[in-house]
Amino acid sequence: MIEIEDSEVSLMRPPVINIRTAKPRDLPELSDMITLLARHHGDVAASTAEQLERDLFGPLPWITALVAETDDGLIGYAILVPLYRAQEGTRGMDLHHLFVRDGHRGHGVGQHLVNRARETARNAGCGYLSVSAATGNVQAHRFYENMDFVPRPVTGMRYMQALA
Repeated sequence: MIEIEDSEVSLMRPPVINIRTAKPRDLPELSDMITLLARHHGDVAASTAEQLERDLFGPLPWITALVAETDDGLIGYAILVPLYRAQEGTRGMDLHHLFVRDGHRGHGVGQHLVNRARETARNAGCGYLSVSAATGNVQAHRFYENMDFVPRPVTGMRYMQALA
């Protein structure tokens, strides 16, 4: 018979993860993770905690953020942005960001965030959830395809005009 002390058992057990909607108290950690994701993609995060607070909790909330939380703090997040297909009259949401901290990847945290994103979109009356990944990001492509997302070709050009 092998005896295992309680302290050894707790090291082997994965942490309990709670997926929930972000709260104002999450803004510092959420901002940090946005910076980490930008850095991972070779970008610089120019957003501020004030802008994030405005867009999540201001008078006209623009985005929804879901967070993955353990006893040690936030370990991941997903940001959802509303979409609309006028020709079909259907609402959708774009999974704009999905991030899991180093050391927590590969344990299902991203899958839990995507599942909650689906639930959030359905509860908002959406008929679809979309996501994009960079052309060379094969690992992300595989992840989304394993989560039953269907790849769609991108056609045409997208234009933008600054308003300020």
